[in-house]
Amino acid sequence: METAGEGPGPGAGRPGATGVALTAIGTGAYVVDRRGTIVAVNAAAERLLGRPAAALVGADAHDLLHRSAHGETVPTSQCRMRPAFLAGRPAQNDHDWFEKGDGTLLAIAWSITPYDTGADDTSALVLFHPREAAAEAPGTATSREGAPDELERLALLAETTTQLTSTLSVDEALHRLVTLVLPRLADWAVIDLISERDEVWRTKVVHFEDGVPVSRRDLEGPMAPVPAESPMPLSRALRGASSTIAGPDTYQGAPDSGIAVEQRKLFEATGMHSAAIAPIRGLRDVLGALTLGRSEQPDAFTTADLTLLEDITRRAGLALDNARLYQRQRKVAETMQRYLLPQLPRVPGLETTSRYLPAPDASHVGGDWYDAFPLGDGDTALVIGDVSGHDLDAAAGMAQLRNVLRSYAWSFRHEPPGRVVERVDRAVLRITDVSMATLVLAVLGTDEEGRWTLSWTNAGHPPPLLVTREGVAGYLTGGGGMLLGTGTDRPRADGSTVLPPGSTLVLYTDGLIEAPSHPIDEGLERLRRHAAVLAHRPVEVFADELLRRARPADNDDDVALLVVRVGARPERG
Repeated sequence: METAGEGPGPGAGRPGATGVALTAIGTGAYVVDRRGTIVAVNAAAERLLGRPAAALVGADAHDLLHRSAHGETVPTSQCRMRPAFLAGRPAQNDHDWFEKGDGTLLAIAWSITPYDTGADDTSALVLFHPREAAAEAPGTATSREGAPDELERLALLAETTTQLTSTLSVDEALHRLVTLVLPRLADWAVIDLISERDEVWRTKVVHFEDGVPVSRRDLEGPMAPVPAESPMPLSRALRGASSTIAGPDTYQGAPDSGIAVEQRKLFEATGMHSAAIAPIRGLRDVLGALTLGRSEQPDAFTTADLTLLEDITRRAGLALDNARLYQRQRKVAETMQRYLLPQLPRVPGLETTSRYLPAPDASHVGGDWYDAFPLGDGDTALVIGDVSGHDLDAAAGMAQLRNVLRSYAWSFRHEPPGRVVERVDRAVLRITDVSMATLVLAVLGTDEEGRWTLSWTNAGHPPPLLVTREGVAGYLTGGGGMLLGTGTDRPRADGSTVLPPGSTLVLYTDGLIEAPSHPIDEGLERLRRHAAVLAHRPVEVFADELLRRARPADNDDDVALLVVRVGARPERG
């Protein structure tokens, strides 16, 4: 039985960036799922409600907290919050009551906003504080009509944190940033980014029209260099000097730079009467600037708006910095991997082709690989493998394993594949940085009767697929064994078969068959059926169509594919 203080701490159960966001919020905050169950709280909520996190997380928020002014239970049908989070829209109320842990009532004002926790379920963030504090808080809705009050500001910053930190794509982060600020704060959002070559590019100019963000492509594009001494607002922001409020008059004088010329055109084309401009700073450099503009909203920006804008751009800068660093590493890993993947040898009587595709959502790169090389005496080694991990280390490990395997396969080419892989497995633990890997090593040759033969061993990898020219497809399930890197020193089995004339051998990695939403058996059956249908197609078309048809839509892994079709009879060179 749990006692006070022994249960989950503040914010227990919150996933991903939720913990960071709730901890940073100074007022009471909790997150509910679409059923209204509390899934995370912060310390301020525990203190205001007089309830520990253990008593809040997992409880129905409405049943536990909502009360009338007289302390009576409020029927679910009269709950002001539930319609908002079920519909996924923001809402607020300045006149409500929560029941504290001691049974007393707490008069509150609350604000609710949709909240992305990274899970599939829809969530909502609830911010609340005592009504007395709400009436006294500076910068609330009473200070200026249409301005966001303190709860709305906190909700926006919390949503900005979770939205921007949950993606490693620069383009997606910019899209989310625009949708966060429009139309809550402005009618226009303009993002200028500085590239790694110190070139400025007007990346986004977006106007909110009839409830829909509309991009003005005619106003986007390259910008002039940032002048070193210009006092103009955007130039100062792009140097990281300061945030500024500007208007059309700011750029009516003689322009001191090409940037000032573009800014005058921007004000003229958009009709903005007021703009707030803030730098987007990364950990080391200025990454760009965010401009919010008002053309339809009547109020001009104030210094209080600049404070909120700087809080938003600070979060945007960290998110963009992380995304750029990730994409830079990914590009290095992809380039490294592509250069290490080999050119396929020309073998008389064989048609070979290969494919390598990175993950579709750019979330993974690393250890998927294939290889093919001659062993002499007419034999050809075929390899498909997957080194554990999805990063630059996995790509480097793949290169190490490939070189070790090539060396051992050539040095011990008269031994069966299983014996070769036994030697490779022992070497992996001692002379490489590879922790675990799977692979299939196959040797394609001919027998005394002049038939194509295949012998192979499988170290924990998906089985090869053989398709006859008549469309009969089946997996080669023999020669199975443990993956590499386990430390077990057991003999490895070999499989062998005769390849029918015109048959096609398919070696592939698990990205072609696995998906989070489907069992692997379903992926194997899908691959088999599509390969059978494509048996009569030319090898290049076979490979392209197999990738297009068999690869799961929600695949989140790389794919390496090696396809070999044997001729009617082996040709002698």
